[in-house]
Amino acid sequence: MTAKELMTPGPACCTMETSLQEVARMMVQHDCGEIPVVERQDVKRVVGVVTDRDIVCRAVAAGKDCATANVGTAMTSPAVTVKDGDSADEVVRVMESHQIRRVPVVNQDGEICGIIAQADIARCDSRKDTGHLVREVSAPR
Repeated sequence: MTAKELMTPGPACCTMETSLQEVARMMVQHDCGEIPVVERQDVKRVVGVVTDRDIVCRAVAAGKDCATANVGTAMTSPAVTVKDGDSADEVVRVMESHQIRRVPVVNQDGEICGIIAQADIARCDSRKDTGHLVREVSAPR
């Protein structure tokens, strides 16, 4: 199985200029905890990701005004990505080695085409392998 077969296609994306409040609304609307950050809306090369945790730890806890602060002030960069042709084993290896719960998928042009979450792995993998992924991603560093 490949990343393309595992991924949720066409994820919502934002830019570094998007306000944190707007990206939080996007998370609610799309029922997700991570939004990939792209160069521009017409250039979908991934430059980072912003998670609900990024917003809380780097903005809310720091006293930033989320209505005016932009994604560039809170995002995680550079983003760890996988290629759409990568195997499921490679996707799991990347998630485990970087301790990430979600990973953007890029196409041959380096533009985002999907995203894979732990839940996507769980739907397609054995309970044992899924448990191993969760344990490795959640292990203290």
